[in-house]
Amino acid sequence: MFTELFREYEELLAIADQAFRRMEQDYGNEIKCEIHCTDCCYAIFGLFLIESVYIKYHFDQLNDSEKREALLRADQADEDLANLEKRLAVYQDDAQLQAYALARQRVRCPLLNDQQECILYPYRPITCRVYGIPTAINGKARVCWKAGFERGESYPTFDLDAVYRHLYRLSRELLEKAGQTDMGRASFLVSVSKSIKTPVEELLKEKLG
Repeated sequence: MFTELFREYEELLAIADQAFRRMEQDYGNEIKCEIHCTDCCYAIFGLFLIESVYIKYHFDQLNDSEKREALLRADQADEDLANLEKRLAVYQDDAQLQAYALARQRVRCPLLNDQQECILYPYRPITCRVYGIPTAINGKARVCWKAGFERGESYPTFDLDAVYRHLYRLSRELLEKAGQTDMGRASFLVSVSKSIKTPVEELLKEKLG
């Protein structure tokens, strides 16, 4: 049903991979990503609906044992996120400080297994793919704290704002294909844990936030 939209989304994934490879060629010493480095797997971020449904589709193809273990980790992630939300409530009147505090919190992604490997690595979101290189969000450059890119120096950045616009458009089209009318939901972000725990039909119908 969503084959064409998935294909367009996979083109964005390919662009992200290409950007990472290019940076790896030009700035290999500064990039610290390596096998079993899992810092990005503890970062907190949300998925656009197109990403959420794509992850759910491929999650459902896993064997029962992998899914069962991941769903247990998802329950723990939801509990950790709920506790984090309570702690961040003290900053509710200061969005900037709240964002600053959130960026320093860590919650294990339910897709990270006990062997420190992503069970959906070929289908991982764009954020995961570019975590180790400089990115631009809201006009500000950001990069993994482990990376060797030096403050004050100039480096190419991967424009996540542009990617988010594409993801928003694809999410709108996804809602349209599903017969939904509330297009405002295309801007909602969904956690990985909710994505794998929720049937696709409900992901597209629920009031997510």
